[in-house]
Amino acid sequence: MTNFIPSDRQQAILDMVAQNGFVSTEAMVAEFKVTPQTIRRDLNELGREGQLTRFHGGAGQAKSAVNLPYEDRRLSGLEAKRKIAELTSSLITNGSSLFLNIGTTAEAVAEALLDHKDLHVATNNMHVATILSKNESFRIMLAGGQVRHHDGAVVGLSAISFVDSFRMDVGIVGISGIDETGALLDFDADEVRTAQSVMRNSQKVVLIADHHKFGIRAMNRTGHLRDVDALVTDAPLSEKFKTLCRESDTDVHVCED
Repeated sequence: MTNFIPSDRQQAILDMVAQNGFVSTEAMVAEFKVTPQTIRRDLNELGREGQLTRFHGGAGQAKSAVNLPYEDRRLSGLEAKRKIAELTSSLITNGSSLFLNIGTTAEAVAEALLDHKDLHVATNNMHVATILSKNESFRIMLAGGQVRHHDGAVVGLSAISFVDSFRMDVGIVGISGIDETGALLDFDADEVRTAQSVMRNSQKVVLIADHHKFGIRAMNRTGHLRDVDALVTDAPLSEKFKTLCRESDTDVHVCED
């Protein structure tokens, strides 16, 4: 165990990574007005000390096994979630059938959908079901199974079997992170299996992810950007992720200020 103390620039790099998930080398060069070689030396040292993870073209967070507590996630990035939710709801037509899975952004989408009519919604998120029940024109189907007390998620084999019994127009899925290869990642294996079932059983898959999710590492793989038809996010993508979405034939919808 070392008594490593990052330099001022290295601490600023760590702050950027904590705020954005993934930060490109080019962005750090522009921010700190130093050479790419200087940034790479900083990243190599921070990587050796376990402070972050080096990727081709940048760096991301170090931890891949532990997510933030639900209440922290619910209260963070509220404006970004609101924008994503409004844009996502605009992609849903009245009378559609859809899946909404686990996550605080999915709950924001549920709120944004309340002005719609005659939606058929299947969910394994008790909070989503409660929100949508305010609209009496909706038909809401809630998965059975084990309820997680901390976030109202319904998980387990029965929840997966529930999702597999439908074929919906749209599947709206959240994610813990998207790495530099385009892999869709999550911290919880139960959430992965349910999300994969949603993706299998949807005519169109819409991924909802704020800009902090790009570059986030998590240990369970849900799929790849090529497995989703559309991505809704709150800020313009880096060139790297623009290229990944283009190569994956994934439509990108960015919220306007």
